[in-house]
Amino acid sequence: MYSTEDFVGAVLRLTQGSGVAVVFDSVGKDTFEKSLRCLAPRGLLVSFGTASGPIAPFDIFELNRLGSLYVTSPAFVTHTQERSELLRRANALFGAIEAGVVKMEVDRTYPLTEAARAHEDLQARRSSGVGILVP
Repeated sequence: MYSTEDFVGAVLRLTQGSGVAVVFDSVGKDTFEKSLRCLAPRGLLVSFGTASGPIAPFDIFELNRLGSLYVTSPAFVTHTQERSELLRRANALFGAIEAGVVKMEVDRTYPLTEAARAHEDLQARRSSGVGILVP
């Protein structure tokens, strides 16, 4: 868990100090700076969520000091403005799941009538994988 473990230290140990090429960060405020420190030179931080709150303003030249890093914050709507692109991307994802390239842990299932509880569990961080609503 990012709030109790030294994930930067773990990443650097696992990579013999070199860091990783890409970090996907959906947490935001609480992990942004640490996520940067997990990157190898010219690494990319993909910030796609702010579960812990918005990221504070930061000195862009810190990216230079940490190894000429890159940061992006993609929005789903930007990448799926055209229906054809949405379908292409969805088909690629589902194909990768079927092929076993992308593995998803189904953490919980909920009957559709308990959609509110599913949302509450998500907000309260009581889930760590994929939640599925079953009609």
